[in-house]
Amino acid sequence: MFSKEQSKEIRQQFWIFFDKRYPRKWLLYHTGIKDVSLKFDFDTKKAIVAIDCTSNDEIYRTYYFDKLLSLKNILKEEVSSDLKFEEHYLLPSGKSISRCYLQLEGVNIHNKNTWPVVFDFFNTYMDKLEHFYIEYKDYITS
Repeated sequence: MFSKEQSKEIRQQFWIFFDKRYPRKWLLYHTGIKDVSLKFDFDTKKAIVAIDCTSNDEIYRTYYFDKLLSLKNILKEEVSSDLKFEEHYLLPSGKSISRCYLQLEGVNIHNKNTWPVVFDFFNTYMDKLEHFYIEYKDYITS
């Protein structure tokens, strides 16, 4: 078991090593849409790459999520057939968002032996999500 401080330090180390291994500027929050972002997440059970629709206004959140759903077949073809789409995804904070994501199970941020697998997972699938988003951004925002 790790203390809160130890866990924080391990998380920081992970992101520093990831940045050194893949030194590039990721799109993430710079999507051009206030309530849509691309996200990395890694905890003690799983790693996730996602497109999140986070607006507190359900009309906007549903609008952008419906746009992603309309592109579902293309997304699955260009990114992964294992993509999941959840209109009401509950974050640990209790906030409900809409999320299109790919999840890698059986990894743990506290286990440095799993880091190389997560590095490759993040690099491969976030790159694909970014390319998809850039290609279809005009449609998503229209």
